[in-house]
Amino acid sequence: MAQYTTPAQLDGLFKEIYADRIINLIPDTAKLVKRIPFVSADKENGNNYNQPVVLSNEHGMSFGSSSAGAFSLRNSIAMSTKNAQVSGAMMVLRSSLSYDAASKASNNKKAFVRGTELLVENMLESHTKHMEIQMLYGQSGLGNFDTIAGSSATERTITCTVATFGSENAVLQFYDGSSLVSSGDDSKFSIKSVDLANRQLVVTGTSTGITALASQLGSGNADAYWDGAYGAEMAGLDKIITNTGTLFGIDSSSYSLWKGNSFACGGADLTMAKVLKSISEAQARGLNEDVDLYINPVTWQKLNSDQAALRSYDSSYKAGKAEAGVEAITFHSQSGLINCHSHNCVKQGEGFIIPPKKVRRLGSTDITFKRPGRQGEDFFRELSDNAGYELRSFSDSAVFVETPARTVKLTGIVNS
Repeated sequence: MAQYTTPAQLDGLFKEIYADRIINLIPDTAKLVKRIPFVSADKENGNNYNQPVVLSNEHGMSFGSSSAGAFSLRNSIAMSTKNAQVSGAMMVLRSSLSYDAASKASNNKKAFVRGTELLVENMLESHTKHMEIQMLYGQSGLGNFDTIAGSSATERTITCTVATFGSENAVLQFYDGSSLVSSGDDSKFSIKSVDLANRQLVVTGTSTGITALASQLGSGNADAYWDGAYGAEMAGLDKIITNTGTLFGIDSSSYSLWKGNSFACGGADLTMAKVLKSISEAQARGLNEDVDLYINPVTWQKLNSDQAALRSYDSSYKAGKAEAGVEAITFHSQSGLINCHSHNCVKQGEGFIIPPKKVRRLGSTDITFKRPGRQGEDFFRELSDNAGYELRSFSDSAVFVETPARTVKLTGIVNS
């Protein structure tokens, strides 16, 4: 019976079933979350994390010829170090479980798994998807829109300049620079449908909001953000690599190693030659290790085709059996391996090269179902106005690159 189900019962079963399985349940599509380790850091200086970084090497070298004798020494010039002030970005996802579902699930372990597994796995998939997007494009926007079509007062089709993310029923807000398009509830637009092939979204909103969006896109463009995300996201790889000002409390105009690199692909397919050329400046600025390249699946397929064209068969070739295609693409470069990863959250015209050993996630907690600041293992809370219980996932983290000068953003990729 429902009245015998309590949050304590659900908490006990949740801890027993899921406590050691949460990390394993994170989907394989969460490539950055799984690839980049989370390092818990103690907060200092308010809400920031202190992360020391080296911004220049030791100098003050003295030189003497073979006959110089007791030559004079130059003054020492110490290496430059600063504390990067990294702010964690919090995300909370809410899901509910009705009284009757909770009652059925609390009967035994098997019933609890059947009743909650889909909920927990979907929450983890949703939370990690949002984290993946933030790790890539936090503070940069989901996409830039410049075209609007249709005549409905509450529904229009908008087109993105490069690529877009979208999921039906998600809510977006649009910004012209730092100015929100419309205000209040009029600034919220729900995604009705997604057309990735044509980079289009069908959005619905109030008549006032649609009018404001049509006016903005009719004369310019606008950047899309999840509802409430603007100004509250972590700085993603896009923001970090393209930064030209002050980031994490360090001014890139004063320290060249605090700037990333950009490589324009010239409006053409991405090839092995371009990948190798794209990291040359990063290599000149200190890159001497293996790197990961993250590109859109369409771009990855084109790169795979280029790699296949370069393939030669050796003595292992058998006429009776032919195999084609690969799961991973790895290039050898003068600084190490380039491991190419297909990532469905990377925009089609872009790519990111990072040295994974120099990238971490800092924060107070990785994705968790525990309620922060509470003793014990209380996962569920009773809904105040509805007949059910609520389960929340929470994270407080930020992606951090120790050596931005060894990273590259690829732009202008066109998949012909």
